[in-house]
Amino acid sequence: MIFGLLGGIALLLYGLHLTGKGLQDVAGGRLRQILGTVTRNRFLGVGIGAAITGILQSSSATTVMLVGFTSAGLITLRQTIAIILGADIGTTLTVQLIAFQVFDYSLLMIALGFALFFLGKQRKLRSSGLTILGFGFIFLALKTLSDSMIPLRESDLARDLLFQLSESPIWGVILAAILTAIMHSSAAVIGIALAFASQGLMPLSSAIPIILGANVGTCAMALVASMGGNTEAKRVAVAHTLFKVLGVLVVFPFMGLFEQGVVSISASVPRQIANAHTLFNIGITALFLPFATPLALLVTRMVPEQPDLNRKLRPKYLDPHVLDSPSIALGLATREALRMADVVQEMMKDTVKVFQENNQDLLEDIEKRDDWVDLLDREIKLYLTKLSSKSLSEDQSEREVALLALISDLENIGDIIDKNLMDIGKKKIYQGLKFSEQGLKEIVEFHGMVSRNFELALSAFASQDMELAQRVIQEKVSINHHERGLRQAHIERLHQGLRESIETSALHLDILTNLKRINHHVTSLAYPIVESV
Repeated sequence: MIFGLLGGIALLLYGLHLTGKGLQDVAGGRLRQILGTVTRNRFLGVGIGAAITGILQSSSATTVMLVGFTSAGLITLRQTIAIILGADIGTTLTVQLIAFQVFDYSLLMIALGFALFFLGKQRKLRSSGLTILGFGFIFLALKTLSDSMIPLRESDLARDLLFQLSESPIWGVILAAILTAIMHSSAAVIGIALAFASQGLMPLSSAIPIILGANVGTCAMALVASMGGNTEAKRVAVAHTLFKVLGVLVVFPFMGLFEQGVVSISASVPRQIANAHTLFNIGITALFLPFATPLALLVTRMVPEQPDLNRKLRPKYLDPHVLDSPSIALGLATREALRMADVVQEMMKDTVKVFQENNQDLLEDIEKRDDWVDLLDREIKLYLTKLSSKSLSEDQSEREVALLALISDLENIGDIIDKNLMDIGKKKIYQGLKFSEQGLKEIVEFHGMVSRNFELALSAFASQDMELAQRVIQEKVSINHHERGLRQAHIERLHQGLRESIETSALHLDILTNLKRINHHVTSLAYPIVESV
């Protein structure tokens, strides 16, 4: 019985996962587009939320998408509320399907789904097969659960425990909420209740607290996911939780009347459980949808705007209102590009500290700063793209091209630091490696040469000083020659059999190579200045 229960639950969760994956592969490509074009019609928002959640098989997945759109300002929190309420209805579709109890067809569905998935040539055909296979596993899991519970029909203890759920419904709500939070699926918990009901072990009066608790428990995923997010992410998660908790508080005192209403619709207990789940979520929507605007204000007050610690690294000078004045806009884009250069310079400066101190916290901070560099690179390019549609003089066009080249080189330098040098730093830290004293000294020296040339190149760009630009280009020859000398010195230490040099040989040479690559991009900053004269 225990094996059947554990295996059935595992199979049920896996079936739900496959079904959601298959449906998303079939229709998921348009989901983001559909959400992005949602109108102010709150009823349309409910329908979209229900449809998308029916496809994703997860209200949490829908919530994650909503977070992205509200953060980008594409939809308002009030529109989000309508979609969240619709998503709650969408989660009931799976329970309605599995309440049909087509156990006898589960193996046929598994065979059909398997054939389509493994023999199908087209992606959509394979995804459809995966969906059918998932539903087959769901129905087989429910049959497994139902069969494993047959011995409980003769158990007085089991009957007493299940009877207590109707006598002490608060414990049923708490238990179901905890199980749903652990399983990450309200459908799975209610599916277990359906399996109990199919054996006559769970009446509707015991199942309703389970349904209420499962609806509350499904909010846990959204709350956990929002912890590391911004204010909008937290507001969406809080709104979802608020609706569920308030809904339970409204229904809880009237569970007897709610039960009578559900019983009047169907005589089958499994069908009653599915209907109760659907009616609860439809009721929440009907209750809260008319008050979407005041609820949005309430959630906004509950989760006030937090100070954004990263605001200083977002675009500061890119004012869209001056795009009609190309000379001003180019000046602002230049200032933003130089801010981006400051971030890359700081990354460069701290890189050598990672190798000297094995500082993992600093390493991770450098990786985060590269994300900020990528953000600035994307925003400046977008800004210049909008500017290019305006009438530019020949001189302004050249400045625009030079700016695009600058931020591309800066972004490449950031990537070399993040993806190459920091990867070397991780290997050194994780493997407990140590450079020889002379080897580390040479790395620091060469890093200093490249860093000084980088600073010189940025000064040349900011001042458009041709003499400084020529010095940067001349320094390239010296740096390349010095790099070859450092390689030869390292090889000589290998011949001497120095243990540290042998253990870190690959890392040492890779650092020299990547610093040389950085200097190549540094030199690229100077060429447009020289060629412009």
